[in-house]
Parts: sequence; structure tokens; C-alpha cells
Amino acid sequence: MVRLSDGPLDVGFAGGRVIGVYLLETEEGPALFDCGPASCVGALEDALRVRGLALTDLRHLLLSHIHLDHAGAAGVLVRRHPALRVHVSGVGAPHLVDPSRLERSARRLYGGAFDDLWGEVAPVPEANVDVVGERVLGLECLPAPGHASHHVCYVTGDGTVLAGDAAGVRIDPARFVAPPCPPPDFDLEAWERTLDGLERAAPHRLALIHFGVFDDVGRHLADLRRRLHAWTRTVAEGASEDECGAAARAEGVAEGDDRDPYERAMPLWQSYAGLRRYVEARAAV
Repeated sequence: MVRLSDGPLDVGFAGGRVIGVYLLETEEGPALFDCGPASCVGALEDALRVRGLALTDLRHLLLSHIHLDHAGAAGVLVRRHPALRVHVSGVGAPHLVDPSRLERSARRLYGGAFDDLWGEVAPVPEANVDVVGERVLGLECLPAPGHASHHVCYVTGDGTVLAGDAAGVRIDPARFVAPPCPPPDFDLEAWERTLDGLERAAPHRLALIHFGVFDDVGRHLADLRRRLHAWTRTVAEGASEDECGAAARAEGVAEGDDRDPYERAMPLWQSYAGLRRYVEARAAV
């Protein structure tokens, strides 16, 4: 049975406790869930070394989706470790093999900060890419759109959902659950279906890349669902970016949580842009 070997491996992004990837024990050897950006490969190798592993000990890389904070280092890792198998959704796979469109889009979004934030976006050879099905390495694989159309989650035999961004952002030990809604793929109805699927899976724990493992699954998912609707409604009612950001920060602070790591993991301006795009597209139908 595939198990999570421990808590997140902090790859040190933006000062730490922002991106944490997960080491899995499988019958085929060690596997990694998500990998972070190429700018953090050195910190990833250091974190693996603390667990007694080198990059070349990994057999598989399972990706939730292809956003750079989750999968940006995949091509660099395969270049250093050519035997590594990379598992990704069918929608995401072509963008790993040829990441040029993904990189152009991200460079427009981040401008001159791109290289420092994300580093090199190298292609993954097609021969290393495996498109996921219903099961991968003994894990159940669930389609999980909403945050991104190409998002999937994996469920381990001990009831842990490797959630990527589908279960939101929550920085351990905080209680505040925030929905990351960047453009262009945010889709409220699709995310509702994803949350329905996660609830049907009845997991014991949620492993979030941003950041930590949580066992109050019911409350967590209910808070995320409620906040998805509330944020969408606020934007639909005409609130500005500044107003939405201030309200979100105040809500997090009211729950006693430090806003800074949240904003490093999920810039509120990005979520506003994704929500606005979604609302305007629905209004035009």
C-alpha cells in the first residue's frame, strides 16, 4: 500500500512554509508528489538528503497539475535523473513536453520577477511522461478541475488525499482555508464537483502543497466551499481588487492567521483576476 512517508518537504520558496512537496513509499520505490519550481531544486535535494535520499533514488514524480509552483522543476529533474517517470493528466502532458506556451503566459504575468521566482522551465522528454488513468502506482487518481482544468488528486491506501491546490491553501498550523483562483481556468461549478468527489472519497487527511497535512477534513472542505462562493459573489457584485483583497486579509486575520505566507503562496491579485475573468465570462453567456 502506498503511504505518505512524512510531512511536507519544504523547498524553501519565498522564505519557506509556502511550497511543500511529499515523499511517498511505493512498491516500486520512492515517489514524489509535486516538485516545486526549478528555482528550488537545490533546496529540494537538501530536503531529500535529510530523509536519506538522493534525487536519483526517486522512481516516480506524480504531478497534481502543471502550474510552475507545482511542476516547474519537472524538466530539470528529468535532465538530472533520466530514469524518472513523470505522471500527469492528459491535458497537462503536452505542456510538459513543450512548455513554451506555459512559460510565455507566466512571463507576461510575472514580468521581470519570473526568473528569480521560477527559474528554468525545461521540457520533459515525451518518453518520460505517463498520462494518468484511474489508478497510478496503486493510488486512486481523481480528476479535480476548478483551480485548473488539468488538475488531478491522488488518494493513498491509508486515506490521505494528495490534494495539490484542489483543497485550497492553508498554512499549517492555521485554520483559514483560502481558494486560489488564478486565471485562466478558475471554474466555480467544476470546483464544486471536485469538492463533491473529495467528500465522497471520505479521506482521513488532506496533504496540501501550500502547506501541510490536516485531519479536520469535513470542516476544511466546508470552509473552502463557502469561501469559493463568497469570493465569487463579492466580485460579481462589483467589488474592486483592493476591496476584495482587504476583505480577504481581514477574514484571515480574524481567524488568527498570519497573512504573509498566504500571500506568498496565493497572491490575492491573481485570485481576483481569475474570479473577475470567470464572472465576466458567465455574464457574457
